[in-house]
Amino acid sequence: VQLVESGGGLVQPGGTLSLSCAASENIFNFNAMGWYRQAPGQQRELVAAINVGGTTTYAESVKGRFTISRDSAKNTVYLQMSSLEPEDTAVYHCNARILSQLYWGQGTQVTVSS
Repeated sequence: VQLVESGGGLVQPGGTLSLSCAASENIFNFNAMGWYRQAPGQQRELVAAINVGGTTTYAESVKGRFTISRDSAKNTVYLQMSSLEPEDTAVYHCNARILSQLYWGQGTQVTVSS
C-alpha cells in the first residue's frame, strides 16, 4: 500500500488549503483513512478520519474548519482546511488502516504564517 500526499504549502492566517492523499489501491479496502499531523516537539495527533461507511471524526481543534472527504473513483482522500491558524502548522500525514495494520504517507508540510 502506498499513500502519496500533496497540497501542502505556506498560507496566511485565515486562509484555506486543500490536501490530497492518493492511495495505490481501492480506498474501500481500508477500514478507515485519516489525516494526522505532527508539529515540532509534539506528538502526532489525529486531525480527521473517515471510515469505510463514511462516518467522519474530527479533532475538537479543527471542527467547523476542516472537512475530510473522499473520491473512490480516484482512490483519493482530501482534507479541506479553512480559517487556518498558526497553530495548524505541522507536517500532515495520510493514514490508512486495514484491521490493525497501519499505513502512512511521507507527509506534507503545512505552514500558517503571515
